[in-house]
Amino acid sequence: MATAWALHRCSSLAYQRAAFASTVISGRTQGITVSSPSGVGGFRAWKSICLARNYCYSPTSTDTAVVVANDDKYGKKQIISLTPRLYDYILSNVREPEILRQLREETATFRGSQMQVSPDQAQLLAMLVQIIGAQRCIEVGVYTGYSSLAVALVLPESGCLVACERDANSLDVAKRYYERAGVSHKVNVKHGMAADILSSLIMNGEASSYDFAFVDAEKRMNQEYFELLLQLVRVGGVIVIDNVLWHGKVADPLVNDAKTVSIRNFNKTITEDKRVSISMVPIGDGMMICCKR
Repeated sequence: MATAWALHRCSSLAYQRAAFASTVISGRTQGITVSSPSGVGGFRAWKSICLARNYCYSPTSTDTAVVVANDDKYGKKQIISLTPRLYDYILSNVREPEILRQLREETATFRGSQMQVSPDQAQLLAMLVQIIGAQRCIEVGVYTGYSSLAVALVLPESGCLVACERDANSLDVAKRYYERAGVSHKVNVKHGMAADILSSLIMNGEASSYDFAFVDAEKRMNQEYFELLLQLVRVGGVIVIDNVLWHGKVADPLVNDAKTVSIRNFNKTITEDKRVSISMVPIGDGMMICCKR
C-alpha cells in the first residue's frame, strides 16, 4: 500500500539509512528510484524506499536484488527482494477483474488511499478463500471495499461476507461497487466499531461458523480482533492480518513508536500461539496467515 502519503511519512533519516545501506551492502553506489506516487507507480516508490536498505545485488545482474540472511545458520540463503522493475512484473501478472481496477483507480484519488490493499494482495486473499472453499467470511476494516469485493467475487452465490467498517463515507463507495459488481446479496455491511460487531456475532451464537477472516484496521487493536475472530472462525479456518511488517519498521530497533511496538508485540505473540499454524509472507506490507487448529 503506497501513495504520496506513504512517501512523506518516510523521514529523511530513514531515507538516508536506506541509501547508505544500499551503497555499503552492494559495494557500489546505487541510486534509489522514487517513481510517481500515483497508480502503480505509488507501489513502486514505496518499495524502493522501504526495501532499498536490504538490497544486495547479484554479481550477474544489476537489476536482480537478493537479500542474504545475516545468520550463517541459514546457509547464506539468497531470497528475492522486490525492485521496482520486479514488482512491476508481478503486477503485470495479476489477474485483476475490470470492476476491481475501476475501484482501485477511483480510490487512488482519495485522501488516505494508501489503506487500500495492493492488487497482488487481493488476488492472494481471493485464492485463499477459494482454496479452503469458504462460504462465510468476515472483513475487519473495509475502507472503499477493494479486498472485500475481491473476496465477494469468488464466493459462491450462497456465500456471505460480513464487512465491518466505521467510516460511513468509505462504506458508501464500497456499497456502490458491490452493487455494480452484482455481489450486494453476498455482503452484509456492518457500520460501526469492529470489536463491538464481532462481539455481537459471538453473542448471536455464530461462534465457529466462519471460514475466513481478513483484518486491515486499527493496528493497535490487532490482538483484540484476533481473539474475537479466533472464536468466530472454525477449526481449519483462516485468519489473515495485514501490515505485519509495517513498512519495515518492526525490524528496526530504533523505531519504537506505539503503533510499531504494538505490531511487533502482536507478531511475537502470534508466533508463539499454538492455537494456530502461521505463515508471515512479505506481500504488500506483510501479511500473517493463520490457520486455526
